[in-house]
Amino acid sequence: MTDKTQHDKFKEAARELGCDEDEKHFDATVKKLAKDGGKKAEPKKD
Repeated sequence: MTDKTQHDKFKEAARELGCDEDEKHFDATVKKLAKDGGKKAEPKKD
């Protein structure tokens, strides 16, 4: 077992969460998140 640096642990966790280093992918994700204008979705009422 080798000791991983914090940087290596961070990169591994980011990969597990589906993150990547592609700038185009990042920009697309930010635009998608920004579409709602930062508003929270209201819970549905029965």
